[in-house]
Amino acid sequence: MNKLKILWNTDKESKKLLVESYIYMAWARYLKSIPFSRVAPSLGLKMKETSFDPLLTNRKVLANVSQSIHIMSKYTFWESQCLVKAIAAMRMLEKRQIESTLYLGTAKDENGKLIAHAWLRSGPYYVTGAEGMERFTVVGKFAKTLGGTGHYEGN
Repeated sequence: MNKLKILWNTDKESKKLLVESYIYMAWARYLKSIPFSRVAPSLGLKMKETSFDPLLTNRKVLANVSQSIHIMSKYTFWESQCLVKAIAAMRMLEKRQIESTLYLGTAKDENGKLIAHAWLRSGPYYVTGAEGMERFTVVGKFAKTLGGTGHYEGN
């Protein structure tokens, strides 16, 4: 009940952002149920990265999107882990004409079992999944550029 009270007392813009993040996470969770080969083309330019150059005008937007994704992932009725969060945040940034790169990584846990992680970067800022990402070897990346043809780093 306290959490509903807090949500009720937040400003209108924050409420809209929280609702938007919830909707995009539902959509991203649906995408996770589809074979990845069908979803991958919608994620951007395969094995490319967007620029690491900071656009200071985006910093507040990135922080707000990151925070709303982090908060609302705790209230979904479905699993909203790293890949769901990264895809949802990517879509939210795309809507705001902000480029981003989604990374997919793998590692072995303490028992030698293969584990995976996803995170999202825009400029030099990590929007989702920064926790623990250094443990993972990047096996895939997708650059979501402006208009699908913007500049990117790498080959």
